[in-house]
Amino acid sequence: MAGPPVAVVNACTRDGQGGSPTAVVIDDATLTDGDRHAITRRTGTSHTAFIDTGTADTPTVRFFTSAGELTNCGHGTIAAQAVLLHRSGAIEHHGRQHTAGRTFATTAIRRREGVEVWFDQGAIALADDGDATGGGIIAALGLQRADIAAGVRVASPGTPRLLVPVQDHGTLQSMQPDFDRLATECRRLGYLGCFTYALSPTTRTAAARMFAPAIGVNEDIANANSVGCLAAHLLDTSGNGDIEVHQGDTLKRPSSISASATRTESGIVARIGGVVDLGPPIVLG
Repeated sequence: MAGPPVAVVNACTRDGQGGSPTAVVIDDATLTDGDRHAITRRTGTSHTAFIDTGTADTPTVRFFTSAGELTNCGHGTIAAQAVLLHRSGAIEHHGRQHTAGRTFATTAIRRREGVEVWFDQGAIALADDGDATGGGIIAALGLQRADIAAGVRVASPGTPRLLVPVQDHGTLQSMQPDFDRLATECRRLGYLGCFTYALSPTTRTAAARMFAPAIGVNEDIANANSVGCLAAHLLDTSGNGDIEVHQGDTLKRPSSISASATRTESGIVARIGGVVDLGPPIVLG
């Protein structure tokens, strides 16, 4: 029996190029989680978004990698909302999405270069983590302590990950992690992965690499939720929570994600945006 139609779009492109190939499926109620894992493996993409459109105006979206289900996925949300706008035929849509027990606002707008999507990430918890620098995770990243530019922090929009600032762009691009060791360390410490970054000295931009072998993704082309976490960290430490992050250069898939963090009564929250290239016309049934 043939599976449901799958759209593969490029999420979080940079200047009309690259982006993270992301599979999007309009979910079929007959699919099992085993089916969803199998679809993800067949597409060859790092992530797949499964959209249940049977929930009125607020679709439920679930995310899978080949290794299992994720609590949430930022660039997958951006991809899913772009596909929903495409299906509607509208120019712009302000809606909501339900994922992992949380409902949040989304915006999708057709632009010349693709579909621009923004979503509300929600509250981000921040904590210092001395255990990371005292343990093996920095070594697993292929770094020395002298390579670290400032304090390492844990950030969690629901799933914790380690934010690791390095001294410069050259250090970032030359990193060669031991992925088996890194996966072990991340599982031991309860981290999704490690978001390593180098801030630009002159503008509010950064280059970054996201390593998440513990969930089956050695290096992510674009990790939107981690960009939101970085924006929250910057707001907390410098007072400026606006950032544009470039990823994917080492994988020859340039990506760009923007985020803006603000303080609210519920804590620091972030709004995250990226552009999706839908590519050739897609048929989703």
